[in-house]
Amino acid sequence: MDKALFERLTQSMIQMNEISEGTRQPSRTFHIDAMKIKEIRQSSGLSQTRFADLISVSVDTLRNWEQGRRSPTGPAKALLRAIANDPKHVIQALR
Repeated sequence: MDKALFERLTQSMIQMNEISEGTRQPSRTFHIDAMKIKEIRQSSGLSQTRFADLISVSVDTLRNWEQGRRSPTGPAKALLRAIANDPKHVIQALR
């Protein structure tokens, strides 16, 4: 592996740990609002029950996201973003 690439990867991992520990602010954040979550699910053609099962969350959690009472975090947010960008292939991979 190229030494410069290795150094950049190492630095990224250090920054990730600092963000996780709360000693550093992320350079950007991604927000998926309630309407977007509902649109993502509806565009998949799945009911709340089937979509929640597909992404391994409870129906109550999905409803809270869709109604804006809570927001997805971590892997759930990343998964929703992936589904929004390429629903056919991501959903196919999750089945």
